[in-house]
Amino acid sequence: MKFYDIIVVGAGIAGCSVAYFLNKRGLNVLVVDRAGVAVAGGSSAAGAFVSPKIGKGSSLQKLTNEAFEFAKDFYKEFFPKHFKQTGVVRMPKDDEDAQKFFEYAKYNSSVYQWLEENRLKEIGIKESNRSLFFTEAGICDAPNMCKALLTGIEYVQYDVKSLSYEDKIWSIGEYKSKKLILATGYENRFFDMRYMGVKGTWGTRGDYETKLSLDVSMHKKISISANIEGIVKVGATHAKEAHACLNCGADPLKELFTKASDMVDTSDFKAKGIFCGMRSGSKDYFPLVGSVIDVPLMLKEYPKLVRGERLKENPKKIDNLYVINGLGGRGFVFAPLMGKMLAENIVEEKAIDSRVNPDRLFLKWCRKSPELER
Repeated sequence: MKFYDIIVVGAGIAGCSVAYFLNKRGLNVLVVDRAGVAVAGGSSAAGAFVSPKIGKGSSLQKLTNEAFEFAKDFYKEFFPKHFKQTGVVRMPKDDEDAQKFFEYAKYNSSVYQWLEENRLKEIGIKESNRSLFFTEAGICDAPNMCKALLTGIEYVQYDVKSLSYEDKIWSIGEYKSKKLILATGYENRFFDMRYMGVKGTWGTRGDYETKLSLDVSMHKKISISANIEGIVKVGATHAKEAHACLNCGADPLKELFTKASDMVDTSDFKAKGIFCGMRSGSKDYFPLVGSVIDVPLMLKEYPKLVRGERLKENPKKIDNLYVINGLGGRGFVFAPLMGKMLAENIVEEKAIDSRVNPDRLFLKWCRKSPELER
């Protein structure tokens, strides 16, 4: 038997990030994943763009941009080899959207510039509308970033079939730990976490060999990376279906390539690789970070929750079980800050930010879920 302070199930950007911060705090950490480090799910298909969110100052925008500021500084300081600060151009989808950009600019807290049509063409972008250029944004090398985060941390490729908790010890096969973190993305096979409302959104990315001179990354309806060592990444999150790959047919990059051709010169693009995976998101699009409610116990002890009963105390939790999930299409933006937050909660008992604490969704789920008998 091998014993650890904590086991993290899932080696995408979420699991690797929280493992990194726990390891820095002196914990003996094991990371397990059935497929490998960032080779399945959302992290495998991510273009791994690290850029701010534009909008009119919503709570989600504010949180996203807090995470962006932390992530780009974190990657730049500790993992510059796997983070390229190319800048990201955010382009309006159409003329109507272009008018909204003037309003969005009022709420930008990140460093940006306006790019006019002539400057966009000089860069190599086919765009007539004025666009926002976030100069400190960039892209990560997704698999190598995840592997770098696990430097000095034990990793095992292992398909977790079952979990057990006895005498305050978690057991996964021959591995044991005091605490357990689930970073399993849209899949959950072990506990009743329906209240979190995790759903998968299919993402597709194509990597193209090209000699196109493109020094910046961009986003319109899809994302296109700068040319880094002869490779341009083209990707999008586009289908909320569990089996969206079946709809791609024989040419899964066709739609992406058509949209990319409207944005840049793709005449010499040669497909090198295709990457697909499910990205997990929550009901309200905020991340899910913290401990896990013991749903069967709560429904048994408080049967009137389904009729709107209010709790006079915090929901009862499953001992020493945590989750980091629901990062959506911005996994490489959210993961460092969320990983740090969960590590601080586990080691220092620092409270989880209420915006990402999964408890926020429980009572509403009890009242409104069609899955529960009234």
